Amino acid sequence: MTTDSEHMSACLTAVAERRDRAAFGDLFAFYAPRIKALTMKAGAGLQEAEEVMQEAMLLVWRKAALFDPSKASASTWIYTIARNRRIDLIRRVKRPEFDPEDPFFHTIGDEPDGEQVVGMNQRAEFVRDYLETLPEDQLVVIRKAFFEDMTHQAIAAELKIPLGTVKSRIRIALQRLRGNLDGAEL
Repeated sequence: MTTDSEHMSACLTAVAERRDRAAFGDLFAFYAPRIKALTMKAGAGLQEAEEVMQEAMLLVWRKAALFDPSKASASTWIYTIARNRRIDLIRRVKRPEFDPEDPFFHTIGDEPDGEQVVGMNQRAEFVRDYLETLPEDQLVVIRKAFFEDMTHQAIAAELKIPLGTVKSRIRIALQRLRGNLDGAEL
């Protein structure tokens, strides 16, 4: 180990054990300019490099107790923190911020405009009027299936008719409705 390396490990240990500000001052004076230079060399601008350096050194202060000299040197540990802060910064910068005015975030049809409301009301009125023209047996199964949300089997059981009959009545009524809707000017 070199003298600088031994001194930095001792400083980091002093910060971890006693929250030694003078030792942290030595760490900061030694590593801060190096972290900034390495970050700029990796392609960051001055402001980004300073941000990475400040955040990394703040983490060194906060997490000094996690330093284990048997696993890594002080330099390796501190540069790893700086590298991770740089990666976090890149991720943060690449992630676009939410812009509530961006048309992408407005779902089409969230709130119908006046013309759409009129059209929906006209269609609803047409369907109600059409339903009244259905034969009683078809009207009953349509109401139970779509307005009472009953299953076809439940309708068959309640009306005591075969399941196939329920399905046929619904299918015929819907085909008529579609034919009438296609021909109507709504």
